[in-house]
Amino acid sequence: MADLPPHIQERIVCSIMAAVKYEVPANIVLAVAEKESGRAGQWVRNSNDTYDLGPMQFNTAYLSDLARFGITASHVARAGCYAFDLAVWRLRMHIKNDKGDLWTKAANYHSATPHLNAAYRADLMRKAAKWTKWLDARFVTYQITASPVKR
Repeated sequence: MADLPPHIQERIVCSIMAAVKYEVPANIVLAVAEKESGRAGQWVRNSNDTYDLGPMQFNTAYLSDLARFGITASHVARAGCYAFDLAVWRLRMHIKNDKGDLWTKAANYHSATPHLNAAYRADLMRKAAKWTKWLDARFVTYQITASPVKR
């Protein structure tokens, strides 16, 4: 990874760490991170008067629920893995609680509006497939089955 720019290195490392922490497939987290492709300190104004903040373009609409924990917009916008943790925590909530298949739930990170979700979902699936290949080439994984060995 040394040949990648520092913000891309941070995106990969933080995405994988958050994926493990929140038990969300790493290829999906990496795909969302690539799709959002924000930068530390970035504030993007949306048409509904909210902002998408930082590396994971975390929407300020979710901050009202997090304010009781002392989490502010500046926390989400700064560099480092904290913004990824918050984003993947939110992604996990979508995956656990929303209706639909895994990809629709993951695309709810962007929008639950059907046509916006569908476009995001399709691109997310393409990016996740690419990240699956990248991960498989760099990390050893084992398929564990619950079936007992028959003798």
